[in-house]
Amino acid sequence: MAVGYKTRIRRKTLHWHRKMRELYMILKGLADTDHPLLAHVIPTRRCNIACAYCNEYDDFSNPVSIEELKKRTDRLAALGVSIITLSGGEPLLHPQLDDLIRHIRSHGIIAGLITNGYLLGAKRIQEFNDAGLEYLQISIDNINPDKTSMKSLRVLDRKLEMLADYAYFDVNINSVVGGGIPNPEDAYKIAVRALDLGFTSTVGIIHDGSGQLQPLAEAESNVYHRIKALSAKRGYSRITFFQDNLAAGRTNDWKCRAGARYLYICEDGLVHYCSQQRGYPGIPLERYSVADIRKAYRSAKPCAPACTVSCVHKASAIDFWRDSQTPMIAAQPRQPHRA
Repeated sequence: MAVGYKTRIRRKTLHWHRKMRELYMILKGLADTDHPLLAHVIPTRRCNIACAYCNEYDDFSNPVSIEELKKRTDRLAALGVSIITLSGGEPLLHPQLDDLIRHIRSHGIIAGLITNGYLLGAKRIQEFNDAGLEYLQISIDNINPDKTSMKSLRVLDRKLEMLADYAYFDVNINSVVGGGIPNPEDAYKIAVRALDLGFTSTVGIIHDGSGQLQPLAEAESNVYHRIKALSAKRGYSRITFFQDNLAAGRTNDWKCRAGARYLYICEDGLVHYCSQQRGYPGIPLERYSVADIRKAYRSAKPCAPACTVSCVHKASAIDFWRDSQTPMIAAQPRQPHRA
């Protein structure tokens, strides 16, 4: 039996086990609104590449100590977090990432990872298998590197093949369309390649440098809808309704639960609403309480209508139908961010 085939069987088995745990977490979330569903944790702000649209990295920061990261994980577990996703910067630059993943899993929390993929190899993938990593996402922006992004299929395709051969965890490849991406057709080719390898595929939307919500151009819109149809045919569609509005330049009327259902924990250990609202509320995680969760849950964020941060939409979706919100003091987005 080929290595890749055995890996896919193992990955599929673990996938359905995780889906059952996610169902339990949804039921728990429906019963109790006083705990977060998803937290993004930044183990290092440093990144090994520089994408023109990104405001979430630097090229000098030291990694957060493993002892501190474990303390933050323990605190998130005490708050009842269901999923922790490690992001950055580039989290694979942290020298003890495997230990952190293992510690997350020791609490029964689902462990995820968002990476640019450059530092992946067969040995590293097996270490993630052993640590209990459950899903990984790579965003690939183009076929060939350009001045906007170095996250290219040409550079990363061998990494994807290794993931297909060795990874027990779910893998999602996110392609992008919108401002700053010169060849929208690349996104479709990336999505096709992802599905061919047995991965899931999503598409993100990047807006222009002015930060304004702009409709996709005709060619971009065509690619967006083709990827959506392609994913739906394979049963992998995870594009939520809000993206259809963003693609058409329309805002969304929804209840953002950032700071409650979703927490963004920066490298300094502060809780923020999301990566684009750093500074709000800016409370140290060790002091973040159920009272803070309740306040954020009930607060209507003025940036919500044009928000493109898909993870916040997904974490908030469980509560779209209930519990009114009251206006809060306006918070201003730092700069546009992909869906």
